[in-house]
Amino acid sequence: MFLLAIIIILSYLVGSIPNSIIISKIVKGIDIRDHGSGNAGGTNVMRILGWKLGILTILLDALKGVIVVVLVARLYSGGMPFQNLTPFDDFTLVQIIAGISAVVGHIWTIFAGFKGGKGIATALGMLLIIVTIDMLVAVAVFAIVVTVSRYVSLGSILAAMAVPLTLIIRENIFHVNIVGYGTLLPFVIFVSLLVIYTHRKNVIRLLNGSESKVSFNKNKTK
Repeated sequence: MFLLAIIIILSYLVGSIPNSIIISKIVKGIDIRDHGSGNAGGTNVMRILGWKLGILTILLDALKGVIVVVLVARLYSGGMPFQNLTPFDDFTLVQIIAGISAVVGHIWTIFAGFKGGKGIATALGMLLIIVTIDMLVAVAVFAIVVTVSRYVSLGSILAAMAVPLTLIIRENIFHVNIVGYGTLLPFVIFVSLLVIYTHRKNVIRLLNGSESKVSFNKNKTK
């Protein structure tokens, strides 16, 4: 139990690394939370500092999810401190626990007064390892929606919805035998709902037409 607790704490700390705040302070000497939407995430960096730094921030945030699933989870050895009733092996279950801890760390970072980003990039990095095919579909959805609408928030929300929907379609319509589907689906739905919840203010702005669009030609948004 002690080792699992250490993994959860380490994963939370890795997820808590505030890349957007670090980058904005290094590049412009500002706290990104004092500008734009006030969110410490890649989308806001893209709005304020340009798409290149925005993409860099998103990639670094996604890397946090990959690191905890691929590296931090490997610190675990031995059996689980509780009965594993899931269809997953113990290591995969530890990966899931570590990934959720990182997403929580990104949203409520201890290094910035528990005011972080929205978790989409870190969740993306985690899920790319656990449900690769479904996440690739979600990435495609995100890219298409953002390219057409230029709303990063809309792309993020629809991408989050696409992951469980893709799982359901693959398992029930195309009859792909997805290992651990019964456990994996509720987990993915939980992560997707968490990401959508953190975008609740964006949903309001999208509905009333005040959400900012990302420009790929300038460093500013329209």
